[in-house]
Amino acid sequence: METVTIDSLKTYNNLYGLKTTHPLIGAIDLKKATKIVNHINFKFEVYALFLKNGTQCTLKFGRKNYDCQEGTIVSFAPGQVVTLEEEKNELGPDVVGMIFHPDLIYGTPLASKIKEFEKF
Repeated sequence: METVTIDSLKTYNNLYGLKTTHPLIGAIDLKKATKIVNHINFKFEVYALFLKNGTQCTLKFGRKNYDCQEGTIVSFAPGQVVTLEEEKNELGPDVVGMIFHPDLIYGTPLASKIKEFEKF
């Protein structure tokens, strides 16, 4: 299975055929995707938060599978590796979210809080 390192918003958008309007932060609407992405490993080097509306898939973190059904919120942080396995190849799944690069919050109180939280 292919592994793609998501080190920027542009990398993620290019994978799905989406337009990048800002290099550090962006709203994602996969209903506008022009490419199908399935059976792939993502190595996240950005922060991401997604709401899955009606799209059922399996995400694998380490050895555990998580069944993501309608209304599931998933989040990812730099360093996480996630396997995506959709039940079917679907163009434009009903998923919305936000991705931002760690540089966006570098040196801010939020970055400090996240670093503290990561110690747990």
